[in-house]
Amino acid sequence: MALTRKFLSALGIEPDKIDEIITAHTETVDALKHERDTYKENAEKLPGVQQELDGLKAKAAKDDGKDPWKVKYDALKEDFDTFKQEQSKKETAAKKSAAYRELLKECGVREKRIDAVLKVTDLEGVELDENGAIKDAEKLKKDIATEWEDFIDKTSRQGANTATPPNGNGAKTYKNAEEIMAIRDPVARQNAIAENLELFSNS
Repeated sequence: MALTRKFLSALGIEPDKIDEIITAHTETVDALKHERDTYKENAEKLPGVQQELDGLKAKAAKDDGKDPWKVKYDALKEDFDTFKQEQSKKETAAKKSAAYRELLKECGVREKRIDAVLKVTDLEGVELDENGAIKDAEKLKKDIATEWEDFIDKTSRQGANTATPPNGNGAKTYKNAEEIMAIRDPVARQNAIAENLELFSNS
Protein backbone atom coordinates (compact mmCIF):
# COMPACT_ATOMS: atom_id res chain seq x y z
CA MET A 1 0.00 0.00 0.00
CA ALA A 2 1.35 3.42 -0.97
CA LEU A 3 2.02 5.92 1.74
CA THR A 4 -0.20 8.84 0.66
CA ARG A 5 -1.64 11.90 2.34
CA LYS A 6 -5.14 10.45 2.02
CA PHE A 7 -4.08 7.27 3.74
CA LEU A 8 -2.37 9.15 6.55
CA SER A 9 -5.33 11.52 6.97
CA ALA A 10 -7.67 8.53 7.25
CA LEU A 11 -5.49 7.33 10.13
CA GLY A 12 -6.32 10.60 11.94
CA ILE A 13 -2.81 12.10 11.66
CA GLU A 14 -2.58 15.85 11.82
CA PRO A 15 -1.79 17.69 8.57
CA ASP A 16 1.60 19.09 9.78
CA LYS A 17 2.69 15.63 10.89
CA ILE A 18 1.62 14.22 7.55
CA ASP A 19 4.05 16.62 5.79
CA GLU A 20 6.93 15.46 8.01
CA ILE A 21 6.10 11.80 7.41
CA ILE A 22 5.84 12.31 3.63
CA THR A 23 9.20 14.19 3.57
CA ALA A 24 10.96 11.54 5.63
CA HIS A 25 9.46 8.78 3.48
CA THR A 26 10.58 10.50 0.28
CA GLU A 27 14.14 10.85 1.57
CA THR A 28 14.19 7.17 2.53
CA VAL A 29 12.93 6.11 -0.87
CA ASP A 30 15.47 8.31 -2.66
CA ALA A 31 18.29 6.87 -0.56
CA LEU A 32 17.16 3.34 -1.37
CA LYS A 33 17.00 4.19 -5.09
CA HIS A 34 20.51 5.65 -4.96
CA GLU A 35 21.80 2.54 -3.22
CA ARG A 36 20.05 0.39 -5.79
CA ASP A 37 21.59 2.33 -8.65
CA THR A 38 25.06 2.01 -7.03
CA TYR A 39 24.65 -1.75 -6.74
CA LYS A 40 23.57 -1.88 -10.36
CA GLU A 41 26.54 0.19 -11.50
CA ASN A 42 28.96 -1.99 -9.54
CA ALA A 43 27.34 -5.11 -10.96
CA GLU A 44 27.90 -3.80 -14.47
CA LYS A 45 31.60 -3.31 -13.63
CA LEU A 46 32.06 -6.88 -12.42
CA PRO A 47 32.91 -8.36 -15.84
CA GLY A 48 35.67 -5.77 -16.28
CA VAL A 49 37.00 -6.37 -12.78
CA GLN A 50 36.99 -10.10 -13.37
CA GLN A 51 38.90 -9.62 -16.60
CA GLU A 52 41.51 -7.53 -14.79
CA LEU A 53 41.83 -10.16 -12.07
CA ASP A 54 42.28 -12.87 -14.69
CA GLY A 55 45.05 -10.79 -16.27
CA LEU A 56 46.82 -10.34 -12.96
CA LYS A 57 46.47 -14.04 -12.26
CA ALA A 58 48.01 -14.90 -15.62
CA LYS A 59 50.88 -12.47 -15.01
CA ALA A 60 51.47 -13.94 -11.56
CA ALA A 61 51.61 -17.41 -13.08
CA LYS A 62 54.06 -16.18 -15.70
CA ASP A 63 56.27 -14.72 -12.97
CA ASP A 64 56.19 -18.08 -11.15
CA GLY A 65 54.19 -16.58 -8.34
CA LYS A 66 56.95 -14.13 -7.38
CA ASP A 67 56.15 -10.90 -5.65
CA PRO A 68 55.83 -8.18 -8.36
CA TRP A 69 58.17 -5.85 -6.44
CA LYS A 70 60.77 -8.59 -6.18
CA VAL A 71 60.44 -9.24 -9.90
CA LYS A 72 61.08 -5.54 -10.56
CA TYR A 73 64.03 -5.53 -8.14
CA ASP A 74 65.57 -8.59 -9.78
CA ALA A 75 65.25 -6.95 -13.23
CA LEU A 76 66.87 -3.73 -12.03
CA LYS A 77 69.64 -5.64 -10.26
CA GLU A 78 70.35 -7.62 -13.41
CA ASP A 79 70.62 -4.39 -15.43
CA PHE A 80 72.94 -2.88 -12.80
CA ASP A 81 75.17 -5.96 -12.69
CA THR A 82 75.40 -5.89 -16.49
CA PHE A 83 76.38 -2.21 -16.35
CA LYS A 84 79.11 -2.92 -13.77
CA GLN A 85 80.50 -5.75 -15.89
CA GLU A 86 80.62 -3.51 -18.96
CA GLN A 87 82.38 -0.76 -17.00
CA SER A 88 84.87 -3.28 -15.61
CA LYS A 89 85.61 -4.53 -19.13
CA LYS A 90 86.16 -0.97 -20.37
CA GLU A 91 88.50 -0.22 -17.45
CA THR A 92 90.49 -3.41 -18.04
CA ALA A 93 90.70 -2.67 -21.78
CA ALA A 94 92.02 0.84 -21.04
CA LYS A 95 94.70 -0.56 -18.71
CA LYS A 96 95.76 -3.15 -21.29
CA SER A 97 95.93 -0.51 -24.00
CA ALA A 98 98.09 1.78 -21.86
CA ALA A 99 100.46 -1.06 -20.87
CA TYR A 100 100.75 -2.29 -24.47
CA ARG A 101 101.45 1.26 -25.64
CA GLU A 102 104.43 1.41 -23.27
CA LEU A 103 105.61 -1.97 -24.54
CA LEU A 104 105.49 -0.71 -28.13
CA LYS A 105 107.59 2.29 -27.11
CA GLU A 106 110.14 0.02 -25.44
CA CYS A 107 110.37 -1.97 -28.67
CA GLY A 108 111.18 1.19 -30.61
CA VAL A 109 107.91 1.49 -32.54
CA ARG A 110 107.69 5.02 -33.87
CA GLU A 111 105.36 7.24 -31.85
CA LYS A 112 103.21 8.21 -34.82
CA ARG A 113 102.61 4.52 -35.62
CA ILE A 114 101.62 3.35 -32.14
CA ASP A 115 97.92 4.30 -32.43
CA ALA A 116 97.67 2.46 -35.74
CA VAL A 117 99.24 -0.65 -34.21
CA LEU A 118 96.87 -0.53 -31.22
CA LYS A 119 93.81 -0.30 -33.47
CA VAL A 120 94.62 -3.61 -35.18
CA THR A 121 95.95 -5.42 -32.11
CA ASP A 122 93.69 -7.87 -30.30
CA LEU A 123 94.29 -7.18 -26.61
CA GLU A 124 91.90 -9.88 -25.37
CA GLY A 125 94.76 -12.33 -25.03
CA VAL A 126 96.96 -9.85 -23.17
CA GLU A 127 97.09 -10.50 -19.42
CA LEU A 128 98.08 -8.09 -16.68
CA ASP A 129 99.64 -8.99 -13.35
CA GLU A 130 98.57 -7.56 -9.97
CA ASN A 131 100.72 -4.49 -10.60
CA GLY A 132 99.15 -3.76 -13.98
CA ALA A 133 102.22 -4.91 -15.95
CA ILE A 134 101.89 -7.18 -18.99
CA LYS A 135 102.65 -10.84 -18.38
CA ASP A 136 105.10 -12.56 -20.75
CA ALA A 137 106.31 -9.13 -21.88
CA GLU A 138 109.56 -10.49 -23.32
CA LYS A 139 107.72 -12.90 -25.59
CA LEU A 140 105.44 -10.12 -26.77
CA LYS A 141 108.44 -7.93 -27.49
CA LYS A 142 109.81 -10.58 -29.84
CA ASP A 143 106.44 -10.82 -31.59
CA ILE A 144 106.28 -7.04 -31.92
CA ALA A 145 109.82 -6.87 -33.32
CA THR A 146 108.86 -9.39 -36.00
CA GLU A 147 105.33 -8.26 -36.84
CA TRP A 148 105.94 -4.50 -36.79
CA GLU A 149 109.50 -4.43 -38.05
CA ASP A 150 108.71 -1.76 -40.64
CA PHE A 151 107.47 0.57 -37.90
CA ILE A 152 110.55 0.21 -35.71
CA ASP A 153 113.51 2.57 -35.96
CA LYS A 154 116.48 0.59 -37.21
CA THR A 155 118.91 2.35 -34.87
CA SER A 156 117.12 0.87 -31.89
CA ARG A 157 117.87 -2.67 -33.06
CA GLN A 158 121.33 -2.49 -34.65
CA GLY A 159 124.65 -3.08 -32.94
CA ALA A 160 127.64 -0.80 -32.61
CA ASN A 161 128.28 1.67 -35.40
CA THR A 162 130.99 0.17 -37.67
CA ALA A 163 130.90 2.86 -40.36
CA THR A 164 134.36 3.99 -39.19
CA PRO A 165 136.93 1.19 -39.40
CA PRO A 166 138.01 0.00 -35.95
CA ASN A 167 141.57 0.33 -34.75
CA GLY A 168 143.88 -2.56 -34.16
CA ASN A 169 142.06 -3.98 -31.16
CA GLY A 170 138.59 -3.82 -32.79
CA ALA A 171 137.38 -0.59 -31.13
CA LYS A 172 137.12 2.85 -32.63
CA THR A 173 139.36 5.52 -31.16
CA TYR A 174 137.62 8.62 -29.85
CA LYS A 175 139.36 11.88 -29.09
CA ASN A 176 137.07 13.06 -26.30
CA ALA A 177 133.87 12.41 -24.36
CA GLU A 178 131.89 14.89 -26.49
CA GLU A 179 132.57 12.81 -29.58
CA ILE A 180 131.17 9.74 -27.85
CA MET A 181 128.09 11.53 -26.53
CA ALA A 182 127.39 12.71 -30.08
CA ILE A 183 126.80 9.09 -31.18
CA ARG A 184 123.07 8.82 -32.00
CA ASP A 185 122.72 5.09 -31.62
CA PRO A 186 122.15 4.41 -27.87
CA VAL A 187 123.67 0.92 -27.99
CA ALA A 188 126.79 2.12 -29.79
CA ARG A 189 127.07 5.09 -27.44
CA GLN A 190 126.90 2.90 -24.33
CA ASN A 191 129.53 0.54 -25.75
CA ALA A 192 131.81 3.45 -26.55
CA ILE A 193 131.43 4.86 -23.03
CA ALA A 194 132.30 1.47 -21.50
CA GLU A 195 135.41 1.15 -23.72
CA ASN A 196 136.62 4.71 -23.13
CA LEU A 197 135.90 5.44 -19.47
CA GLU A 198 139.24 7.27 -19.20
CA LEU A 199 137.89 10.03 -21.44
CA PHE A 200 135.07 10.72 -18.97
CA SER A 201 137.26 10.54 -15.89
CA ASN A 202 139.50 13.27 -17.32
CA SER A 203 136.65 15.50 -18.43
